Amino acid sequence: MKNFFSFPNPVDDAAARSVALGVVTLAVVTFVTGWAWLLIPLTYGFAARVAAGPKISPLGRFAVHVAAPRLVRWQRFVAGPPKRFAQTIGLAFSGVALVLWLSVGWLDARWVLLPLVAAASLEGFFGFCLGCAIFSGLMRVGLIPESVCRDCADLSARYAAAGVRVDPANHF
Repeated sequence: MKNFFSFPNPVDDAAARSVALGVVTLAVVTFVTGWAWLLIPLTYGFAARVAAGPKISPLGRFAVHVAAPRLVRWQRFVAGPPKRFAQTIGLAFSGVALVLWLSVGWLDARWVLLPLVAAASLEGFFGFCLGCAIFSGLMRVGLIPESVCRDCADLSARYAAAGVRVDPANHF
């Protein structure tokens, strides 16, 4: 079970961006149509990705096995812990929206989707992970210990073991 509940490290950025585009699509459809029930699969997807990476997330599996292999321009490896942190933030926003919908109604819940759409759009369209930037800032001020992501600073050993040539300037 240890391997089942793990998050990939490193992460293919093409897969991460594909997931973000899927989140944007689902959240925008939910917001525009008012189909609040779509908050259930949106929240489940974040929970599944936080718990087990793409293994039990339909969107994650699609991103890894279908979309990412076709997006060769976006393919590069990035550190996993900041991406998991970003997924956790997405889980918090989608979870709050779901709870608000169930407790006070759609009119209040829908506004929680806007920051989620904004952050996922930055990732999906521009390759800028807001959650990763927050993670980095939290490491700089010491709220996340270096031991959590010592690998994040230098993935060269992991890449060398995988036979991947890397430009260190393109990583966290």
